[in-house]
Amino acid sequence: MTYCVGIRLNAGLVFMSDSRTNAGLDAISTFRKMMIYEQPGERLMVMLSAGNLSISQSVRELLQVEKLDNGTEAGLTIWNAKSMFDATRVLGAAVRRVHGQDGAALKATGVDFNASMIFGGQIKGEAMRLFLVYSAGNFIEATRETCFFQVGESKYGKPILDRVLTPATALDEAAKCALVSMDSTLKSNLSVGLPLDLLVYREGSYASEDHACIDDRNPYFQMIHSTWGQRLREVFESIDDPRWDGGDATHPLMVKSERYEAMRKITRPSDRIV
Repeated sequence: MTYCVGIRLNAGLVFMSDSRTNAGLDAISTFRKMMIYEQPGERLMVMLSAGNLSISQSVRELLQVEKLDNGTEAGLTIWNAKSMFDATRVLGAAVRRVHGQDGAALKATGVDFNASMIFGGQIKGEAMRLFLVYSAGNFIEATRETCFFQVGESKYGKPILDRVLTPATALDEAAKCALVSMDSTLKSNLSVGLPLDLLVYREGSYASEDHACIDDRNPYFQMIHSTWGQRLREVFESIDDPRWDGGDATHPLMVKSERYEAMRKITRPSDRIV
């Protein structure tokens, strides 16, 4: 399995991915899920991938050379696209080409064509953009209302992102939030694992200067892991326990609902609850 997250903010972009790939409990390997495509001073694009590893690797290999017909001899590529929208169209075409090549053979052996990508960056002349690309090659774009995308094992790391992130969030704070999100996922799912790749892109820089590979000895990630767990326990312990005896409480639990009646008990075979 995999967990990847991409975040679009006013100040820049944050990308994070794990590197664990497994085909069973005793077949665990390490493969990087992040690819960086860069022409310094002109464009920076990052792709995170989840799903079938062979599909993802084929797509990323094709993406470097894939061309769409745009009426010119050169064709449209990620290297000459004038917008991230057009670059994402090229990625969608690469996904569809891999499906055309391998989809039928995979289906014949009972394997679903399963791959999804987060693709974002900035091309000189336009604003930063972030897209989520599906296995059919179609895609959606992040907005101010939904400023992050996740692929892979997303459910464990989503709550902290929902509570913290807004377009105005600072880049370093968003990077910290992504690390907490990843730590929560690592804690709850063995199919996601270290090392991690973290990249922070600052708006208008057209280069990836701030990126790191994080393993189990990384001091900052060790601090995140221990501090987040400790603070969660402290907050949990500070919340009042429920009162079942009907006594005085600042926040009583045993109150009658204005809309719903209490659960009925079945005490004999003839009882009906409806």
